[in-house]
Amino acid sequence: MSSESQLSNILIVEDSKGRREIMLDGSVYSIGRDPKCDIRLSSQFVSRHHATLVQLPRDDHSFYYRIVDGNLKGKPSANGMLINGRKLQAHDLKNEDEIVFGPQARAIYYQLRRDASSPLPPDEFDITLISPNMVDELDDEEDEDLE
Repeated sequence: MSSESQLSNILIVEDSKGRREIMLDGSVYSIGRDPKCDIRLSSQFVSRHHATLVQLPRDDHSFYYRIVDGNLKGKPSANGMLINGRKLQAHDLKNEDEIVFGPQARAIYYQLRRDASSPLPPDEFDITLISPNMVDELDDEEDEDLE
């Protein structure tokens, strides 16, 4: 991977407390109901230590995340997890993968490539406002071109 661009790993988590965005840059994340978890889920259907997110290296010196059911000691969650509609014990995450931990507890994983020159994502609400006066000026210029 070139030094000109970098990958941003983002987990959008939705549970009974709402929706939040988590930037992933660490090597290991615990996910569950327990207050000590790195990513805490608010749902009675989620195990205390429901899943573990692990950063793994690729041959090209980049990395990816693998989600594994249960904790690092190998103890699985009570209800498991669905990834893109399939019940899996582990999965190498890809862009837009959906992880369901239980009713009203889910996450969507995003991997975004960003240029080093523009470290911030574009604002989806960034709009250009046009004054009505500007439109009139443009119309006048077009009329002159037609003459």
